Parts: sequence; structure tokens; C-alpha cells
Amino acid sequence: MQPNTPKILIISSDTGGGHRSAAVAIATGVQKFWHGDSAAVRIIRAVEDSHHITEKLVRSYNWVLRHRQHWMKYVYWLVNRFRPETRDFFHRRCIAYARDVFEKWCPHIVVSVHPLTQHFFAKVLRELDLQDKVPLVTVVTDPCYGFWKGWACEEVSLYLVANDDARRQLVDYGIDEAKIRVSGMPVHPKFREVDAADAREARLAYGLDPEKFTVFVNAGWVGGGNIPQIFRELARGELDVQAIFLAGRNEELRLEAERIASTARFPVKVIGYSDEIEKLMQSANVMISKLGGLTTFEALACRLPIIADATTPPMPQEAGTVRLIAEKGAGVLLERASDVVPTLRALVTDEAKYLKMKAATSGLTMPDSTERIVSEIRSLLVQPAPEVRAAA
Repeated sequence: MQPNTPKILIISSDTGGGHRSAAVAIATGVQKFWHGDSAAVRIIRAVEDSHHITEKLVRSYNWVLRHRQHWMKYVYWLVNRFRPETRDFFHRRCIAYARDVFEKWCPHIVVSVHPLTQHFFAKVLRELDLQDKVPLVTVVTDPCYGFWKGWACEEVSLYLVANDDARRQLVDYGIDEAKIRVSGMPVHPKFREVDAADAREARLAYGLDPEKFTVFVNAGWVGGGNIPQIFRELARGELDVQAIFLAGRNEELRLEAERIASTARFPVKVIGYSDEIEKLMQSANVMISKLGGLTTFEALACRLPIIADATTPPMPQEAGTVRLIAEKGAGVLLERASDVVPTLRALVTDEAKYLKMKAATSGLTMPDSTERIVSEIRSLLVQPAPEVRAAA
């Protein structure tokens, strides 16, 4: 790396998979869209890697997401009520890690893609007298009104949000509107619509019939929630389809899904973790999934209609996304697991209905969103690299 190479630090956390996907999308976007000299990007898991207590909290969050999805509304309430990201208890334990990152790497720009990270990194910038030299950018990965209060931090230099709805939520949380830009969601450029020939090729790669209606059952990054029960109902159905089941980072679920798939009345391909979610989406006619903010927009970028898990109320920060796809007609809300078979049968047998839902996915995403985000980040670039003094 050259001495004057711009350095971008992306701070995230593996609470679910969306934040990590956003970080990777931005890093890839920098490689692809950064005009002029190259830039160096580093991604860190700023929550769980900063202290053993916060690491346990992340594991607890993911356990609830996997096994007790109906508890998430209480987790949301607790986090918004007690605001751990603003508490001295956590700052005292995490600040040494954040300071060490700055002193060893000296980034030109810090980009947060997680609501619990920017607060204590802002404190480090103050301590090191860098708040006017190193911009702190937050890319909000929750697209609709009702997201975590933790996203709001007055010391953030620039906010990049998905749409006007997200902008309005930040303003209502007290953020200066002049700091907010609408840039779209940080969707990796690999998520895009493909033609029928590419879709057939993708199905063949998974050993599936290239011509048959294909259902992608997405259990998410942590693998779990209500999707396994929906899959059990699906496997019992008399349907002229084939399916791909993604178990995520849950080996127990993958084995269970294989047992269920062996009883299904149609072909099912079971996959564990995959780095090629875009190929799974591009091979499918429809996706069954929980409506995570980024996952939803990745599917929409692929022009993939969604059957959304609404068998328990969506997490509060995702309720707006549920309303969005329902109102626009880009998806169907599944309120009971037993409804999955008739819902799919209606799409398979009524081509006009399916094509209308597919057409509705158009216009819900910005096709150049990642390029916009990279452009906004680059506009704040300050050189030369700041000198970091050790804190007293």
C-alpha cells in the first residue's frame, strides 16, 4: 500500500447477516467505483471484537433471532429503552479496542453500518482530537421508518439512507437534515436481474430442472426463526415446483432440512452457508424469507418476488419493509405457515398474477445505490493521513 493511499475503516457487527453484507458491498463498491487512486478498506466487527461482554451479547442476540424470533420485539424495546451504545459501562470496556484500531491503522474515513458502533468511535475521535479531520459516515441498513434509535448520533458527519422514509426517521430522532443524503441501500453489485437463459443456467448449476418454477426458501444468515416450520408445510404440498433451502450458519437446521426434503413431493436442494446468495436468488422465481432489510433489497435488485414470513409480527425495525412490499405488490405476507402451499399454488397456476408481482419489484431499489454511496464517501476524503497521538 502506498503511503498516501486513502484508508477506509468500515465498522460493523455480525448481528444477523445484513450488516456484514452491507460492509462487504461497500468494500466491493470502493474497488469497483472508486475513481482516481486506489483505496484500502478494512472491515472490523466493532461490537463483538471489542470486549468479551459485548461478544456474549451478540451471541445472545443471534440465539434469539434463530430460536425465539417472537422475542425480538422485547429485545428491540430493551435496546431502545436503555441505549447501551450511549452507556459509560460499555464505552469503558470498548474504548481501548477502538483507540487501538485508530492508533495502528490511522484511517482517513470511518464508515459505520451498524447502529451500535458509531457512538464509541465518535468518542475516540474526540479523545484523539480527530473529529474535524476524520469524517464519520453512517450508512443506515434499515430502510424504513421505525428503526433503532442507536442509528442517531449527532457526531456523525454524513448519513446515507435508503429513502425519504428513513430520512424522516432520523430527522425525528433529532439529526440535522443537512447531514442526510438519500443514496439507496448498500446492495452488492452482484445482485442484479438476469435473463431467462442465465436463470436456467443457475438452476442447472444446482442440479435442478432448468425449466421448472423454483422456490428459494431462505432461512437467513443465522438459520432459523419461523422458516423451518414454513418449510415443513411446504414439503407436504402437492405442487409442480422445485425448491432450494438455505440453512445459513446452522448445521443442525441443515440436517433437519435434509430430513424434511427427503419426504417432499417435489425436488429440494438443501444448502448450508453460501457466499453466492445472488445465484440462489437469480435461479428462483420466488423467495420465502423473513424480511431483513438488506436481504429484501438484494432480492428486489434481482427482481425476485417475496413470500414474506409474517407468521409472527415482524421485528419493529423491519415492519416498514413489510408494509412497503405489500403496498407495492412485490410480495405476499404469509400470516400462517399452512398458507404457504395455496399461496405458491396461486402463483404457479396464475402466470398473470405472478408476472404482476414480479413487475412490482421494479423501481423499489436504486440500481446504482452502491456507486452513490462510494461517491458520497469519497467526497469527504481528507488527506494527508491524520497523525494519531496516543491518548494520555
